[in-house]
Amino acid sequence: MRATDFVVLRGRETISEWAPPSGGFVKAFCSICGSHLYSRSPIDPERMAVRLGAFDGDPGVRPSYHQRIETAAVWQPLPDDGLPRFHGPAPQTTAGE
Repeated sequence: MRATDFVVLRGRETISEWAPPSGGFVKAFCSICGSHLYSRSPIDPERMAVRLGAFDGDPGVRPSYHQRIETAAVWQPLPDDGLPRFHGPAPQTTAGE
């Protein structure tokens, strides 16, 4: 998603960001409860990923691919839904941008 499509409605003052020294994606979390909220690309800060666990209800979006399938939990099989699967991150062109 593009950062311009994302708006925090309440609680902006409680959001903290952490940038890993290795140059990976910036991680944002709630400084009160520790919930992961979103991440931003260090190369293109306008590219971000919102954690679906941050939503209280149905966000109205559906998955378009499965990424990092090599680390999937063995007790939760990936659904046979026909979506593309990637070892490692999905290519940027696949992420709907």
